[in-house]
Amino acid sequence: QVQLVESGGGLVQPGGSLRLSCVASGDYFYTYVMGWYRQGPGKQRDLVATLTRHNNTNVPDSLRGRFTISRDDAKMAVYLQMNNLQPEDTAVYYCFSAVCLGCEGDWGQGTQVIVSS
Repeated sequence: QVQLVESGGGLVQPGGSLRLSCVASGDYFYTYVMGWYRQGPGKQRDLVATLTRHNNTNVPDSLRGRFTISRDDAKMAVYLQMNNLQPEDTAVYYCFSAVCLGCEGDWGQGTQVIVSS
């Protein structure tokens, strides 16, 4: 099992940027895919971005170009750079890790992002 702790959320104005961080502990050696999901008010949890150890990324077309995922295995961390944030990006952002694509995985506690003027 992997424990995940997110940070970097907060309040930002439309057009602004945030960088989320997620640091893992525990059985990180077996982690293959890490990523981010988000859940807006009254919405389901949706994919934001995932990144495998082979550097294969999966980012929805609607977010590509604004959101960039990266990972640092030496630091057991994954990051999400979010640019040109809009009010519709307001959500709780959850870090995720799993030992394979499509596998059940572990989740962080979430970090709140609010985009508002």
